[in-house]
Amino acid sequence: MSSIRFIRLLTLLTLTASSVPALAESWQGVGEMPLDYRAYVRDFNGGDDRGLVEKYFTTDTQMISGSGVREGHKGMNEFLAWAHNGVREIARPQVVMWDKDHIFAEIDMDFVASKPRPDFTFGALQPGDIMTVKFFAEYTVINGKIKTLKTMTWKPETGVTKAPKLGSHAGQRAAFLAYTRAFSGALPDQYSSFYTDDVKLQLSSVGNLDGKKAIVDYYTKMFRTVRENLEINQIVFDDNAIVGDFVSVFTASEDAPDFVVAPLKKGESIRVPVFVYYTLKDGLISQIRVARSGTPTR
Repeated sequence: MSSIRFIRLLTLLTLTASSVPALAESWQGVGEMPLDYRAYVRDFNGGDDRGLVEKYFTTDTQMISGSGVREGHKGMNEFLAWAHNGVREIARPQVVMWDKDHIFAEIDMDFVASKPRPDFTFGALQPGDIMTVKFFAEYTVINGKIKTLKTMTWKPETGVTKAPKLGSHAGQRAAFLAYTRAFSGALPDQYSSFYTDDVKLQLSSVGNLDGKKAIVDYYTKMFRTVRENLEINQIVFDDNAIVGDFVSVFTASEDAPDFVVAPLKKGESIRVPVFVYYTLKDGLISQIRVARSGTPTR
């Protein structure tokens, strides 16, 4: 790709990225794409990093970014294992251009945390946090595989689009798993960010809790003596609802003789199978209905 053409592409992408809200997703190029970039994005978002590197990158590939240069499959795999430790990375291309040897993309990249990452490249993350970073990426493609990947980024949350948090997309499914980790980690700022302000929670053992504040207040008080960890058996997603088969594991950090499920002594746990139906509104949880699906066991 000539330097003049590269500069033109970069200028167009920069102008697109600087408009908020961003222009509609655009894909255009000269001839056929040198690789199936839509399939690449799908597999990238699938979370199998080693499979992605094996399928799409040459053995002597180079990844060049502001944080350094990674060489070959080994370097790529080591970097991705570190970067994605407790963090799902979801690519949402905004503009994609290509010629016979290159693909150039403007990407809004969502980083979805399911564990604490105080060392994360773009800033500290807690479970349930979703950070979006604008990427520009140039791929040089040889015989259908990526020989060189060059990336540059903007400051996090600058000039980006934001996807609805929850739904059926791979990133939204990852976000729901991050929500459960934030809830189990007793992080109210993180887990409550997935609720509408007027969310309703229906618990057979407690009754109805109306509004985000009521839910946070209830669990903040409960978590002082009893922590709840959500174990996932099965989940079904669509853009209107999430339905899950869970086990709620309640563990007492202090004696809890009046705990609503059963009296617990410090260190004791009780497991409660439950079905949970989450109603979604604009990508946020607007209603939670919980029903026991089995007998509690200690």
